[in-house]
Amino acid sequence: MTLDLEQIKNNPRTQFFASELERLKAKITETQELLKDEGMRDMAQDELDTLQQQKDGVEQQIADILEKEKEEEKFPNEIILEVRAGAGGDEASLFAREVAEMYERYAEATGWQWSLQDESANDVGGYKEVSIQIKGQDVYKRLRFETGIHRVQRVPSTEKQGRIHTSTASVVIMPIRKNIKFKLDETELEFETSRSGGKGGQNVNKVETAVRVIHQPTGEWVRSTAERSQLKNKEKAMSLLAQKLEQLREEAEDKKYSDHRASQVGTMDRSEKIRTYNFPQDRITDHRIKKSWSNIEGIMTGNIDGLLDDVAEGMLEGVE
Repeated sequence: MTLDLEQIKNNPRTQFFASELERLKAKITETQELLKDEGMRDMAQDELDTLQQQKDGVEQQIADILEKEKEEEKFPNEIILEVRAGAGGDEASLFAREVAEMYERYAEATGWQWSLQDESANDVGGYKEVSIQIKGQDVYKRLRFETGIHRVQRVPSTEKQGRIHTSTASVVIMPIRKNIKFKLDETELEFETSRSGGKGGQNVNKVETAVRVIHQPTGEWVRSTAERSQLKNKEKAMSLLAQKLEQLREEAEDKKYSDHRASQVGTMDRSEKIRTYNFPQDRITDHRIKKSWSNIEGIMTGNIDGLLDDVAEGMLEGVE
């Protein structure tokens, strides 16, 4: 097994094992010298066999850690979930809030942690847009196929003639990776500050702690309100913006160089209509895998394990 000693020395997870590996290698070299002494040969060989087994064990532990890190880089345990109201006015904003709360309830039931990063509500209590950070084991692996346009068909509470309205909300699942290649140029950024509002006490409401960072070449932006200081919100927003631009670049590369279905795995087309929630017929349909589920009320309260399983199976069929 060939390992880069400098790499494992500089990795906090493997530093201890690097020192142990160096110690064992030195001991093996020392014991190999004893093999030249005929009187010590048998004892040295036994010692050498034991040392080699210990060295193999340490190398396997290091390899396991590095493999786990590669898996975490591909499927990180932290995401930003963005939900935005689409077509449909107030009804779209109410649906956007319900979709966001569906994922929040699912996160709670799964044992994940979630926190509100930013929200923009309207007068009817719906979301124009909301950004939620979710941390937990396999969070990106479970939710990566949720990116896209979610459509709802139902009779709004304000509809007096019983007509069914169609509205939409867009969902984006953004993985938060430790190592990203995209580097922000601050000369290309525009910063805006405002009051955070909402929860957080008087300080949050009176001081302009919220920060919006705009990437001028692309028009992409991120707003952070979760931290109590403007500096921390600025740092958080810049970090998330870099993640966002990196993901957009990856999605563009996927579309440019690959037309087959595998190119869509993990980087869903955010403009694609993926699912319809039909309340009058108690039916949710995922258009990508052509499958429907009933119990729409239960699903909207976060009972989406079965749905996510079916979607993953259908999306990955013939790919992995």
